[in-house]
Amino acid sequence: MTSTILTRTEDGVRVISYNRPERHNAIDDEMGDAFRDAFASAVEDQSVRAILLRGEGKSFCSGRDVSVLGHRARDESDFDFVRRAQDGRLAIQDCPKPIVAALKGGVIGGGCEGALCADIRVADSTLKMALPEINFGLLPDTGGTQLLATAIGSSRAKYMILSGDPIDAETALSWGAVDFLVAPDELDTFALDMAKKLASKPPIALAMGKQMIDQMHGGAIRNGTRQELMAQTALFLTEDYKEARAAHREGRTPNYKGR
Repeated sequence: MTSTILTRTEDGVRVISYNRPERHNAIDDEMGDAFRDAFASAVEDQSVRAILLRGEGKSFCSGRDVSVLGHRARDESDFDFVRRAQDGRLAIQDCPKPIVAALKGGVIGGGCEGALCADIRVADSTLKMALPEINFGLLPDTGGTQLLATAIGSSRAKYMILSGDPIDAETALSWGAVDFLVAPDELDTFALDMAKKLASKPPIALAMGKQMIDQMHGGAIRNGTRQELMAQTALFLTEDYKEARAAHREGRTPNYKGR
């Protein structure tokens, strides 16, 4: 059985790759658990000085696999499911090691939220970035509203979150959603070289530098993320969410009633 997460270490950089290319690296329960384990291992390994997140195939990560949307493998409540996902995302934000994300193709939903947790985002020209949860009667729930607004400003974040529309690579760069834009054949090398450069710096100074910068917005982001938990738990109970899922299954336009 092929692992859904691949890892390797090069010159102090732990490379963590999503590996469901046939699904544009959509996240199911197995992949989510494997990623949390791989990321925790990278944080604990003292030989790892920086982390690079990337995806196999054409996309970085297309978010939660819609085929398991609403599925709870552990028979847990919506509240517990979302909170557990948030805990994993907050662990990424709290990581003392610099994180670089190499973004291409679909960077959607939870994949977009994961990318926003990185310290530096490198994209190639195929990037399509979106938070489309509104189309399922939901909202981002692992920090997306807070992280995106911090990166690109509240008005642009509202546009993306309330419309669900994607933005392309050049827009993402001009808005500040990504930091560097390169050609597709340069992405992996450029991002790895960036991560290696950071890994060569003094690790304690790196950790302190991250913490000093993150504390500017960190408290508000953490508080806002937990507010997402409350909102999403309520939205999972609405008729509009059930209608959105039914319409998706049946290939029709949903009829929302605000209930």
